[in-house]
Amino acid sequence: MKVLSFGEILLRLAAPGYTKLFQKDSLDATFCGGEANVAVSLAIFGLDSAFLTKLPEGTLGEAAVNSMRYFGVDTSKIVYGDGRMGLYYLEKGASQRSSKVIYDRAYSAIALAKRSDFDWKSIFENIEWFHWTGINPALSDNVAEICLDAVKTAREKGVTVSCDLNYRKNLWSSEKAKSVMAELMPYVDVCIANEEDADKVLSIKPDNNDVETGKLNKAGYESVAKEICSRYGCKYVAITLRESYSASVNGWSGMLYSSAEDKAYFSRKYDIQIVDRVGGGDSFGAGLIYGLITGKQCQDAIDFAVAASCLKHTIEGDYNRTTVADVESLLNNGGSGRVLR
Repeated sequence: MKVLSFGEILLRLAAPGYTKLFQKDSLDATFCGGEANVAVSLAIFGLDSAFLTKLPEGTLGEAAVNSMRYFGVDTSKIVYGDGRMGLYYLEKGASQRSSKVIYDRAYSAIALAKRSDFDWKSIFENIEWFHWTGINPALSDNVAEICLDAVKTAREKGVTVSCDLNYRKNLWSSEKAKSVMAELMPYVDVCIANEEDADKVLSIKPDNNDVETGKLNKAGYESVAKEICSRYGCKYVAITLRESYSASVNGWSGMLYSSAEDKAYFSRKYDIQIVDRVGGGDSFGAGLIYGLITGKQCQDAIDFAVAASCLKHTIEGDYNRTTVADVESLLNNGGSGRVLR
């Protein structure tokens, strides 16, 4: 099965280690992006993975493409044109100091893209799964229209559609997100979210939750998933459950709700000593897509997704360089961290 991910690939400029931005005279440069991260992870898992975006012509665009081609991602559908490379600055947090992200992505090539840039009927040839996120329509009204064209065509062609809501308050308001996403959500088969996404994008909030003290109401999350399926017709809803004890230590687990079974499945929880949490949600989404595509039962699919994402939190950069064997080792051996010889 071939999976197409659509979105923006960015240049990430991160302060070295756990220093503050510009504390040192250098920044670590890598490529990333919510949908690009998923495409790379799926390719590493061994799936036929493609990525679509619009990039500026020249050295930066070529370098971004090559960063994905290295992992085996099909980049042949990418289009090129006017605009710039979007980027963001990252300061990784530690202990009680939160991580900080500063976006610089206005007027990027994808934000300036036109509907005519993408012939979706042609693009979806030989594609069976389409993944996008709520970051896309937040980039510009043009991209919101492009996303609507995409999901409508995907529905016509019988392509499964997954969407990670990925609310970003630095890109758009909750009110704008609710208005735009209400049009897009009826075309989504698999919805991925966290508690903030569901609240800020869909006005659906679990009761009696306090993620900072670790008190999660499982029944509340199940009711959120049921409401999403009821309102938009989704087949599955996956919710990441992050308990932020500090910037350095998080509890990490997840839930997968199947509308056909009317049943919620919860993963085991990992207490993670975080190396780099950015891209953690994307690695969860990729793990879930892999699990569902390869025919795993719901419990196995959510366990795989959470374990894959747990491992990503220990890896520098946005791309999850974790293999299926790595994930299965964690699932089977419990994550003691002992040296494997």
